[in-house]
Amino acid sequence: MSQTLIVAKFGGTSVADFDAMNRSADVVLTNPDTRLVVLSASAGVTNLLVSLAEGQEQAQRAYLLDEIRRIQYAIVDRLRNPAVIRDEIDRMIENITMLSDAASLATSNALTDELVSHGELMSTLLFVEILRERQVEAEWFDVRKVMRTNDRFGRAEPEIATLAEQAAALLQPRLAQSLVITQGFIGSEHKGRTTTLGRGGSDYTAALLGEALKAARVDIWTDVAGIYTTDPRVVPSAKRIDDITFEEATEMAIFGAKVLHPATLLPAVRSDIPVFVGSSKDPAAGGTRVHRETANPPLFRALALRRRQTLLTLHSLNMLHSRGFLVEVFTILARHNISVDLITTSEVSVALTLDTTGSTSTGDSLLTQALLTELSSLCRVEVEENLALVALIGNNLSRARGVGKEVFGTLEPFNLRMICYGASSYNLCFLVPGEDAESVVRALHKNLFE
Repeated sequence: MSQTLIVAKFGGTSVADFDAMNRSADVVLTNPDTRLVVLSASAGVTNLLVSLAEGQEQAQRAYLLDEIRRIQYAIVDRLRNPAVIRDEIDRMIENITMLSDAASLATSNALTDELVSHGELMSTLLFVEILRERQVEAEWFDVRKVMRTNDRFGRAEPEIATLAEQAAALLQPRLAQSLVITQGFIGSEHKGRTTTLGRGGSDYTAALLGEALKAARVDIWTDVAGIYTTDPRVVPSAKRIDDITFEEATEMAIFGAKVLHPATLLPAVRSDIPVFVGSSKDPAAGGTRVHRETANPPLFRALALRRRQTLLTLHSLNMLHSRGFLVEVFTILARHNISVDLITTSEVSVALTLDTTGSTSTGDSLLTQALLTELSSLCRVEVEENLALVALIGNNLSRARGVGKEVFGTLEPFNLRMICYGASSYNLCFLVPGEDAESVVRALHKNLFE
């Protein structure tokens, strides 16, 4: 492929309705190097499909299906020749109805993925139709033909080598002929069943395809014009960051910045493909460029906030001078598929945070009774919920002087439940009560960035 290929991804709000889709089409057509377009489901549709997948009573099913129908037909009805596409959307909705009926009898992760995938299938069909009405040579492509994954439904991992082979064979030749529109977030395992890559997976899809096709850049079009020093909804005076490194952006994403999904960046980092983040509502506003290195990285770069954190504190006198306690704890957690986020220890106790955000399945299922029982046989367990994690992202934080005074001086009025500092020179994290989270972010932003 020529080194000028751009893969463009549009999020749910960018394909939410007829007008949004047309704005996104404008963005695509402005740059002739944009040959592959990856779409999320129209805003709201994925959540409705996830609800249906959880198994609903007849009346609730009917209501959710009507909502999906309403969102998608609002787009169909504004097309000049809606007949062809209406049949296709009808067929999709019949499928969704059938799968929802099945889910009301018995739910499963595989069924959830099959159901949820219809959001992206519908938005891409509609987008192709919008482009064709503008006389653009556009082709719909089923990403499941190339995005081969393992069978961990709900959070499947792609098989990179297979993806590269399939993309070269099936996608590459098409890009020369026409503009190709495909789905984010979904894939298929070796038996051909549909899988999903976990929430935020459309960005990941775009970066994976960019890597497989050796793209020159991946553009992520969303509803904000780039990456800001913190969430502008929390701090209206947050400033846009024009250039940021992969490391900083990854840290921000890991700690809850909504703009990019952490896994998204991995394929781009591996293959040194720059990522651009801009707003499809206002493409002229510019955006943020994410690349390997930037000139003069600042000490403090951004603040990220992650809500709904759970703190698990394990006390055991046996821990004192004994070996193997942590090994046992981590073995139990691993057996229950739980990844630990932050950790601090004392002589007789260890505190760990679990991140419940980020999976398609509901977060409440993380701390199962079986897990708590198993841990309780080893030590005394305390669980605290509804905490928030605030992360200060920067550069060489662990080697700079005076960071503690700058940060903790500002936080004097707040209760800090846990602090993690020193393991990474890119972040300093603390856990605070959920209701204080926004005030903490505002106070820090004012002191460090304004």
